[in-house]
Amino acid sequence: MGELSRRDFFKNAAGVGLGFSFFERSLFKGGTITGASGGLPVVISSGGHGLKANEAAWQILSKGGSSLDAVERGANVIESDPEDMSVGIGGIPNEEGEVELDASIMSGADRNAGAVGALKYIENPCSVARLVMERSDHVMLVGQGALRFALAHGFKKKDLLTDKARERWLRWKENLSEKDNWFPPNELKEEDVLQVYGTINVLAVDVNGNISGITTTSGLGFKMPGRLGDSPIIGAGLYVDNDVGAAGATGRGEEVIKICGSFMVVENMRRGMSPREACEDVVRRLIKWHGGKVDFRDNFFAVNKKGETGAASTRKGYRYAVYNEKGNNLYEVPLPSG
Repeated sequence: MGELSRRDFFKNAAGVGLGFSFFERSLFKGGTITGASGGLPVVISSGGHGLKANEAAWQILSKGGSSLDAVERGANVIESDPEDMSVGIGGIPNEEGEVELDASIMSGADRNAGAVGALKYIENPCSVARLVMERSDHVMLVGQGALRFALAHGFKKKDLLTDKARERWLRWKENLSEKDNWFPPNELKEEDVLQVYGTINVLAVDVNGNISGITTTSGLGFKMPGRLGDSPIIGAGLYVDNDVGAAGATGRGEEVIKICGSFMVVENMRRGMSPREACEDVVRRLIKWHGGKVDFRDNFFAVNKKGETGAASTRKGYRYAVYNEKGNNLYEVPLPSG
């Protein structure tokens, strides 16, 4: 980094984020596939780690199991991976060094939904969200209320902050200001100061045509305590309509919330757009709202009732995985055409 100051570096990096591209480089091998055809069952997951999520989900779908069980299983695999710094255990902490998790789940078959926000100490927030959906009269629980609900249902408290994530948080804190008493290491690395967005979205259609989805996250890295992004908000980070399809989002949640992104994608498909066209339309709106140029990454993913999939992003360099009769393949998320 030479003589570039920490403050200048942080300023130059603002708004860029790492997305999953930083974490998924080791996961993606081979060329990029373009396009994904229909057919049931099918599961689509965001990011390079979506390959692992899909493998777990497909074990259920391929045996005629429900899409709801499949998306939960797929998301759990990533949540329980301490090497994945995006969700669950090992997720990037907030600015005080505590891991706070958000998740939402929707079941198309019974048109139900559940969510948790700012949940600490519980490794699998999407499973708690499912219990909120199935075992309460509420849609969302947050903070201490969500934790008490999880403990009441037998979940065990666990320290979610791994050494890898703690060291990343420490480097961020040390490089945050040149006027405090925290000293960074002599060599400044790019990843020491960039904000991190960590999320996985999993959508599936089973052999019976029932659609389900999950979005789970550790949220914006080094966020203010109590911050919620789009992931736990129904209609923003996730939306499912069993008559049409499902959509999910990753990236800068504040922007997705403002545009009700996932709901809009599904409504686009209701009006006859393909999954890719539906995602691209929302991305175009986001870009237009920001004067034709954005300095953040937002990604949208969708599947329709026929099993056709698609995605779009505000920036290049992101991927998603689709598992169907053609196998488990990784795709490049396109920028909107036209």
